[in-house]
Amino acid sequence: MLNDIPMAPRFLGLAGLFPPLLLTLGALFGPPEWQWSALAIAYAYAALIFSFLGGVWWGLAVMHKDAQGWIYGVAVLPSLIALATYIPWILGWSWPGPSMLVLGLCIIASPLVDKRLVAAGLESAWMLTLRWILSLGLGFLTLTLSAIALVSTP
Repeated sequence: MLNDIPMAPRFLGLAGLFPPLLLTLGALFGPPEWQWSALAIAYAYAALIFSFLGGVWWGLAVMHKDAQGWIYGVAVLPSLIALATYIPWILGWSWPGPSMLVLGLCIIASPLVDKRLVAAGLESAWMLTLRWILSLGLGFLTLTLSAIALVSTP
């Protein structure tokens, strides 16, 4: 399964899980003064990666002039969702726990879009495999950090 994924995207994709893994470990086991920074950086990383996925989907649609319109619509959602999860911080509402919960769930669900892209012939099967691995990894770590935030922030 992993052997079907070309080396560069496999290595670089998996390497992308190290920042949230280190931030999770820092939030759990580091000094208490690290926790807020770890949560904020992990939130930003998850929001950036989720937005990046939308860009990937948009790029796939642009490369195929016969791409269906739904792809463009779905491609803009990640950045809009990421922005919406940032608004509670700006307004002084409960953050980052609820925002990270939303991002984590959306990231975990995001390969469902890729599954449809593979079915439409716009994405390769190995990419779907990689997307499931990376999305479950980042989604789980983001949900873990959400739980830490919800338990530790007033």
